[in-house]
Amino acid sequence: GEGGVIRAAFESFKSILGHYRGGLAMATVGSCAAFGAVCGDNIATAAVMNKAALPEMRRYGYHDRLSLGAICSGGNLGILIPPSAAFVVYGFITEQPIADLFIAGIVPGILLTLMFMGQIFLQVRINPKLSSKYEPDSWKTRLFSLRGLIGIVVVFGLVMGGLMGGLFTPTEAGAAGSIAVLVVSLFYRQLTWKALGRSLFDTVKTAAMIFLLIMGARYFSYFLTSTEVASGLSSALIEAELNRYLVMIMVCIIYLILGMLMDIWSVMIITLPIFFNLLTVDLGFDPLQLGVITVLCIMIGCITPPVGVVVFTVGGMHRDIPIYTIFRGVWPFVLTMVLLLLLLIFIPQLSTALPDLTGTAY
Repeated sequence: GEGGVIRAAFESFKSILGHYRGGLAMATVGSCAAFGAVCGDNIATAAVMNKAALPEMRRYGYHDRLSLGAICSGGNLGILIPPSAAFVVYGFITEQPIADLFIAGIVPGILLTLMFMGQIFLQVRINPKLSSKYEPDSWKTRLFSLRGLIGIVVVFGLVMGGLMGGLFTPTEAGAAGSIAVLVVSLFYRQLTWKALGRSLFDTVKTAAMIFLLIMGARYFSYFLTSTEVASGLSSALIEAELNRYLVMIMVCIIYLILGMLMDIWSVMIITLPIFFNLLTVDLGFDPLQLGVITVLCIMIGCITPPVGVVVFTVGGMHRDIPIYTIFRGVWPFVLTMVLLLLLLIFIPQLSTALPDLTGTAY
């Protein structure tokens, strides 16, 4: 974000999609997905996208409800599209291969991006006052604008190509990606020493937080194992002989409720030691499928009241906009995410086919 990567991506998507009604909102979602491919955090993606996209959407007469709904919901893609901090924490808590989890998030991430764009298209058809349209750029300008995506494609290709090809461990891929992002930022000539210092400080804070969370999760998991709370709950649900899809939907509802009240890391620490073995060992759901479902449920909680951490982060940057306006803006996106959630539950191949195709590298 400090290096101008997301602004370059937004200019590319704006040139390609901006002339359609609702096109700037679609460009915002596409830019968030692209930035998520090098960032891995939803709050950072939404905050940076807010600075790049909202002034443009306001300039062209977009309603704040649609604009901020697209920014908050698109920013959420930062923890679904790999590399994702949420998948790292999930992998450590459940002892699943992080590389496979990253790969499992690719198809759902792309699918959700396209679903968001389709939803925006329908929204502005139903209510044209939400957005506007302007004269399209020439095809030459559109093709030239694609250079803004080159840096992201290079970084994502390096990280995911190295993981899928077995050239990197996840730790090595993270280091290679960081160096690649630094080089790309220098190419855009927007990275200053002050901005680099802020980026390094934020990185250290995030890493320290994740390590502390993982330590807490391990202790909590040990506690649950020792007290047999998790095994008792599993036995009760199995003896009830409920349909496994019904159990999964019940767990998702619990995730959604907790996600509305707590931060995402606390939800994972509390729930995964209880539900992981029940859903994977006893009921036969794929661990990668559960990982993507868990992250998607948490994403929904990040933009729904009363906590809605992404909404409050973006809302805090705009004192002139009532917070309920932003929550109204995200509800159509929440419904789209619930639809994808149902697809992931009943079509596991959406999250497992690509890891199966590439094979387990570690």
